[in-house]
Amino acid sequence: MKAILCSQFCGPDDLVLSDIPEPVAGPGEVVIAIKSAALNFFDLLMIQGKYQVKPPFPFSPAAEIAGVVESVGSGVTDVKPGDRVAASCGHNGARQKIALPASSVVKIPDNLDFDRAAGIIVIYGTALHALQDRADPKPGETLAVFGAAGGTGLAACELGKLLGLKVIACASSDEKLEFAKQHGAELTINYAKEDLKDALKRIGGEKGIDIVFDPVGGAYAEAGVRSLAWKGRFLVIGFAAGEIPKIPLNLALLKGCDIRGVFWGAYMRRDPKDGRANLEKLMRWAAEGKISSHVDRTFPLEQTADALKVLAGRQAMGKVILHP
Repeated sequence: MKAILCSQFCGPDDLVLSDIPEPVAGPGEVVIAIKSAALNFFDLLMIQGKYQVKPPFPFSPAAEIAGVVESVGSGVTDVKPGDRVAASCGHNGARQKIALPASSVVKIPDNLDFDRAAGIIVIYGTALHALQDRADPKPGETLAVFGAAGGTGLAACELGKLLGLKVIACASSDEKLEFAKQHGAELTINYAKEDLKDALKRIGGEKGIDIVFDPVGGAYAEAGVRSLAWKGRFLVIGFAAGEIPKIPLNLALLKGCDIRGVFWGAYMRRDPKDGRANLEKLMRWAAEGKISSHVDRTFPLEQTADALKVLAGRQAMGKVILHP
């Protein structure tokens, strides 16, 4: 079968399309014929050796997949060959088939296509865990979303609206902000044109912003913490800007605010029952049209490098999907 392989830390152009042996389902496992594999910004970091998770070589990028169960190992009773499923795999999604623990897969509703199903897992899983489990949201509170047109940011806009929050989309272009408004944002800030700290202060007023969702990091993070209301919550999602910020802790003291880490992968390992329930809820919401799981564009497997460059250039508004 075909797979995109990373055999040493490298850039997108150094990935190689290779032939590898087909997987076999061991006890408790299923083999999935992959129809759609979703890419994320951290795939770029992973192949470059800059991510906190460093898989053994050779590995494939793409951490989330959707497809059809081809075979099952001994002891598997929840799924059967022919079932339409989606799963988080961490890496190795950019290939034609994969063997995964049956406990890690969720069934896809009949009216949900493979592309949208694959794109739900990481970004909506992260955003729902952040907002529902970590932010303690109260209806009517303000939620500022940085990188609002990217995958995770867009998911946060949609889920924030579903949870009854007043969503403030923050992004680097008017086109991205208009897109975020179509997906749940009520107010917008273009931080390429306006100082982010000043804009958040203008919108938050004397009270401040209740929740900041930050997958960007860099210079934006401190502005986000400074904008918080008393007992506000700053959600650390990731560092797409490349720089891990250093926050003056006196801000947390003066504002009585919380800086809360959101590590969805660790949450899924440590609390798999609740994590699976979240994913099943998200699949239902997507099938019901409550969340869009918007796909920006798709690529064949052999164009994985081009797909990753779209993410590197921050051109994507929604998900980038591979078709193995």
